[in-house]
Amino acid sequence: YKIKVWDYKLRRCLFTLLGHLDYIRTVQFHPNAAQFPWILSASDDQTLRLWDFQKRSCLSVLTGHNHYVMCAAFHPTEDLIVSASLDQTVRVWDTTGLRKKQMGEPTEPIPMQQKAGATAALNVQAELFGTNDVVVKYVLEGHDRGVNWAAFHPTLPLLASAADDRQVKLWRMSETKAWEVDTLRGHANNVSCCLFHPKHDLVVSNSEDRSIRVWDVSKRVGVQTFRREGDRFWILAAHRSQNLLAAGHDSGMIVFKLERERPASTYGPANKLYYVRGRELFCHD
Repeated sequence: YKIKVWDYKLRRCLFTLLGHLDYIRTVQFHPNAAQFPWILSASDDQTLRLWDFQKRSCLSVLTGHNHYVMCAAFHPTEDLIVSASLDQTVRVWDTTGLRKKQMGEPTEPIPMQQKAGATAALNVQAELFGTNDVVVKYVLEGHDRGVNWAAFHPTLPLLASAADDRQVKLWRMSETKAWEVDTLRGHANNVSCCLFHPKHDLVVSNSEDRSIRVWDVSKRVGVQTFRREGDRFWILAAHRSQNLLAAGHDSGMIVFKLERERPASTYGPANKLYYVRGRELFCHD
């Protein structure tokens, strides 16, 4: 039940973070780690934890799920966290309070007379139940089996979730509420993971049905399926800037691209180059 932080160039463990009481499913650095040296973890002890990797301490314990928390992720730009749990819900958490506290901005003041006695009590309470620096913003209910994964869209107020009901769901968020937009059906077994493609209007998902599926977000239909013989898929990752995706399966991983970057081309008579771009055929002398 340990989180280990490594220097991957030296291949050396720098330190260990202790606190979770059961297996840890995912860990992630804050996208702006220079300003917020935070690590987010999700665990089978039904909590998420936020850690400060400079102080090597736990900042907050996020309680509310009542089954294993399968994944947790920071929003790329906003003060939000998403988590998915086998309790069949996806939760979105607001970390504005914690950010303000870390930046030294004022939050709700505590009256003077309460301070001394309250501090000791608060420390005990924080260790047991977490602090109120992070609050639940939305609880998304719609899956009728445990949810294995949830992911934010990089720029739009959208979420995708993947669950044991074999469905991928799309959700939209406003300032005050979040609601289900659509369900993508096609997988024949538990859906392990899903993500929004960083560049295109696509969702990619993979599953224990041994397939990777690509869905068009605007049309909300499946556009591609890749299959593997005999290996269940468990995890997906996308490169931030390049057209590269990776998928982990029972016997290893594959790195793949969704479309060719080089146009289809051939040399014709008189050494002319013919190539296709979009729906047109070009001839280059």
